Amino acid sequence: MLYDAFEVQSDMARATRAWGHALQAGTEPWMRAGYGAPASWVSAAARMMMRAGLTHARPAYGIESVRVGNRETPVTEERVLATPFGTLLRFRKDIASEQPRVLVVAPLSGHFATLLRGTVRTLLADHDVYITDWHNARDVPVSAGRFGFDDYVAHLVQFLEAMGPGAHVVAVCQPCVQALAAAAVMAESRNAAHPASMTLMAGPVDTRVNPTKVNELATSRPIDWFEKNLIATVPRRHAGAGRRVYPGFMQVTAFMSMNAARHMHGHLDLYWHLADGEAAKAAQIETFYDEYFAVLDLPAEFYLETVRTVFQDATLAQNRLTYRGAPIDTRAIRKTALMTVEGERDDICAVGQTVAAHDLCTGLKPFRKRHHLQAGVGHYGVFSGRKWEAQTYPLVRSFIQANA
Repeated sequence: MLYDAFEVQSDMARATRAWGHALQAGTEPWMRAGYGAPASWVSAAARMMMRAGLTHARPAYGIESVRVGNRETPVTEERVLATPFGTLLRFRKDIASEQPRVLVVAPLSGHFATLLRGTVRTLLADHDVYITDWHNARDVPVSAGRFGFDDYVAHLVQFLEAMGPGAHVVAVCQPCVQALAAAAVMAESRNAAHPASMTLMAGPVDTRVNPTKVNELATSRPIDWFEKNLIATVPRRHAGAGRRVYPGFMQVTAFMSMNAARHMHGHLDLYWHLADGEAAKAAQIETFYDEYFAVLDLPAEFYLETVRTVFQDATLAQNRLTYRGAPIDTRAIRKTALMTVEGERDDICAVGQTVAAHDLCTGLKPFRKRHHLQAGVGHYGVFSGRKWEAQTYPLVRSFIQANA
């Protein structure tokens, strides 16, 4: 019923967009004739109507070139390895010199990996970049099987093996836990493809430290409540019909409710920028919400296992995590250098939650560890924006180069 109700809303949003297009077409002659307000107000309202609703379509990365050294270099996307649930995607550059290979581990938390395009673009100048491009569970047939916490870890191991020995990992937010688990699994099995370094950015390694609203919500109810109230079945009209999922629209709604005033003001600003003809300012807001409102459904088992393992039981923080039924020990990590990055104003993964990884990796020598607290940024500022590019990224780049 939950997903069916959303589908009804989606159909209504589709109709609203159609009316918006019609209204926009009707105002164009008035705008061309030089009429200002109220024609510009109506035109802006039409544009807002055209943006109604969410989409399940993955946005494009849109990275066509990057500056390497003193020249602009074309970038092409290459599918290196694909499973029903995710693709190892490489951003290939045609350059003669070899650069450190970096796997960007994207969250599986309601948005597509394209949310990290800014992170990828910055890394590309100095690295051979790959990303975990997760698929929308709504579009994965039930016949493909389940995808749980361990399956995510297994994908990271498989992707690193495909990249070959000496690769580096940069994990953003939620998958810092799985990246640390994969490094431990590969260390214990003496896998030759174990990462040379891993950079964990704003991730919930120990959510008992300075709990945020997100952490408190995850621990406020028993896991049965989450399964009963937040899990839905994909309707028949989609390829994943019958699959149990945590819908992406639920996650976006939850995030927006945390900062409702900010999003309301953002849309008001967008309206007035459109009405006042401030195209550049309007485009900046539209670009953000085009990405933010592109949602991805999570396999139910992955969502529920993550809530229980990471937030409720804190098994990694206590070094009690298991993989395929067997215990894993983060103290086995001895050759994978560790860097953690946190944001001073992060209200999703608070200060102290990511740096906790250092206490777990006691097998690492001190010179293989580094921590950076970025002043003046919230969660997204840790891995995107001006301070990421000017202050945080140079430190990450130096860390990778030092361990290449």
